[in-house]
Amino acid sequence: MGSLVHVKEATIVTPCEPTPSRVLSLSALDSQLFLRFTIEYLLVYEGHPGLDQRATVARVKAALGKALVPYYPFAGRVRAKPDGSGLEVVCRAQGVWFVEASSDHSVNEFGRAPRFVTQWRKFLSFQVADVLKGAPPLVVQLTWLKDGNAALGVGITHCLCDGIGSAEFLNSFAELASTSQTKFSEFKFKPKPVWDRHLLNPAPCKPSRNNNNNNNHSLSHPEFNRVPDLCGFQARFSNERLVPTSFIFNKTSLNELKKVAFSTSRLSEANYTSFEVLSAHIWRSWGRALNLPSNQILKLLFSINVRERVKPSLPSGYYGNAFVLGCAQTSVKDLTEKGLGYATMLVKRAKERVDGEFVKSVVESVSQGRASPDSVGVLILSQWSRLGLEKVDFGMGRPVQVGPVCCDRYCLLLPVFNQTDAVKATVAVPTSAYPRYEHLVRSFCS
Repeated sequence: MGSLVHVKEATIVTPCEPTPSRVLSLSALDSQLFLRFTIEYLLVYEGHPGLDQRATVARVKAALGKALVPYYPFAGRVRAKPDGSGLEVVCRAQGVWFVEASSDHSVNEFGRAPRFVTQWRKFLSFQVADVLKGAPPLVVQLTWLKDGNAALGVGITHCLCDGIGSAEFLNSFAELASTSQTKFSEFKFKPKPVWDRHLLNPAPCKPSRNNNNNNNHSLSHPEFNRVPDLCGFQARFSNERLVPTSFIFNKTSLNELKKVAFSTSRLSEANYTSFEVLSAHIWRSWGRALNLPSNQILKLLFSINVRERVKPSLPSGYYGNAFVLGCAQTSVKDLTEKGLGYATMLVKRAKERVDGEFVKSVVESVSQGRASPDSVGVLILSQWSRLGLEKVDFGMGRPVQVGPVCCDRYCLLLPVFNQTDAVKATVAVPTSAYPRYEHLVRSFCS
């Protein structure tokens, strides 16, 4: 049984001022096949049980209409280009969905892992199954909880923006909702949204230096390479029930992981970040818990922001997809036996590979070869803890919980309320792997 959520009203909100009527091209990175889904955030607010609900809904809807003026592509519709070369947005101020709902859930239920993957599905009632079939790219749902608190579900089509871009939008939207009426019309967006998608397209009239185009990207980009499925990996994740997990790592536990990584590393490579050791620890725990054949290749894919890695750097306020996938890859045997330091070193090296030339070659691969990451042996990890989602305040205070609408097989690193040095890691694992994963992720052994 899912959440009991009752939709009170669903309306289309359009920009509150005239916006340009045009067709905008999305970049080669935006148009990637694996980005044709919706980023779904769930923000939970506590501490305002006496809030005037009607006034709050009016403020949020007004703020949404105002935010859609500079972010007018969110009120458009995404479609494939007629020549099949990528995606574009038809901007005619068509509008976005705003939903008001009520629920029988209370705020304290969101602090632990959901009982099943889709438990909170109805906190974003309108799902966009296919972004190219004319649905609004943005859906916002404000749900009132039974204790008078609130949850905000937000769905944003990933091909229009990345995590950083969507968080910038949400923070401006929220700031507008908490701005007084006298200052509302003079509100300045910081940063000012920038489209400029052409900056992440392949250079014109520059053919690849290699004629053997079919396999070339595989050699330099393991994230796009296919590996053999030696153990029914895909079937297992498709057929076996997945169990959501949630673990908080505070500063002390992150320092403990660094010590373990240091003790199993070559000294010259032991200067590791919290992200590197934590992602390696989760990857190892996941890989070991699945009990796979020793020669099965496993990959950890994680997003790397390239705004400052390309030359010239992208302008402040660029909200399109400006990331590439880092890829750490090894066998089950090596991941299991060589210790945390080895896995952390693989993550660190995957990050260091990404420079301006690397980004150019990714752009070429995805635009010419339609390259896309495989799912065999892959754990995808995304760092939401650094996006600024924990600051999104609609006049109800900062969210006490930040996470996805559905806990899935992808691992998310999330912020923890009032603990700036802590990270919550959520991922759903097959039922048969759950007990061992829980044990391994809690034990900081080498």
